[in-house]
Amino acid sequence: MRLGINLGYWGLGLDADNIAVAQEADRLGYSVCWAAEAYGSDAATVLSFVAARTERIDVGSAIFQIPARTPAMTAMTAATLDALSGGRFRLGLGVSGPQVSEGWYGVKFDKPLARTREYVEIIRKAMSRERLTHEGANWTLPLPGGPGKALKLTVHPVREHIPLYIAAIGPKNLEQTGEIADGWLGIFFSPEPEHAALSLDPLRAGRAKVGKTLDGFDLCPTVNIAVGEDVAALADGLRSYAALYIGGMGSKEKNFYNQLARRMGYEQAAEEVQQRYLAGDKEGAAAAVPHELIDAFSLLGSKERIADRMRAYADAGVTTLTLAPAGWTLDERITALRTGVEALELAGLA
Repeated sequence: MRLGINLGYWGLGLDADNIAVAQEADRLGYSVCWAAEAYGSDAATVLSFVAARTERIDVGSAIFQIPARTPAMTAMTAATLDALSGGRFRLGLGVSGPQVSEGWYGVKFDKPLARTREYVEIIRKAMSRERLTHEGANWTLPLPGGPGKALKLTVHPVREHIPLYIAAIGPKNLEQTGEIADGWLGIFFSPEPEHAALSLDPLRAGRAKVGKTLDGFDLCPTVNIAVGEDVAALADGLRSYAALYIGGMGSKEKNFYNQLARRMGYEQAAEEVQQRYLAGDKEGAAAAVPHELIDAFSLLGSKERIADRMRAYADAGVTTLTLAPAGWTLDERITALRTGVEALELAGLA
């Protein structure tokens, strides 16, 4: 099992340290450094900066938002980043959510599965450097009846095939991800068999549709890591983060993270967290997140406890475990990075 690092969003007060974190991950042999975007910093610019300051570690978008760019633009960005980084780019995609898609980008959030499939088809074709033609429900290339002509990408990526990942939570999206992608970007993934099956069974079904298994498919969840002896206190430090996603990432009717918590068996808690968060009681929402849920999707505690948890992730089939170090100081984040490597070695997984 390989390790990754997720820098999250640029502009949250950790910017001065993010490059130091990426460089330490590079030195320690981490496999990939991911950056996110929502409606603040964009991932492509951050990844360009990281790639310029590192030597070996891959850089990946987790995620490029599909409503933010045309598929041809995403292919251009992917090819450019791969060329500039010397073949170290991984393309992660996701549909975002209705509030961001419609409120920030002005793109209707409808038929996200069909839109994703078509988006990936166009990217694959553009990246192959054949002349780009496409007729679909969302895009027609070239536009008919005008001066447009079928063009081909002029940039030569370092690799013939840039790994493509999709961030997916719902069962149908997971199944399609298994069918059309090279890897999966997960969040709130718990390795306990009954929880892991919620994600892995649909992914397997999608792979089976195209005559494949999960062999060679990169299962890449992001997990929080916090190091210390007081597990309860460490979990408390992640309550606000969990409440934001379960309670506030989306509307009451459409919050993918809330729905996942419900499928994991936390229906009552998910309902309370959402009600409190949407009512403006963020502290109450954080307090309502069950400790067991936070512990389930995190690496908390001593190096030995984290090593045990890493074994569970490996046993579940995870191939790249991406760490999101908790803490607001550089020392805390670097300590978490180093502990991750030590725990991986202790678990016999390095």
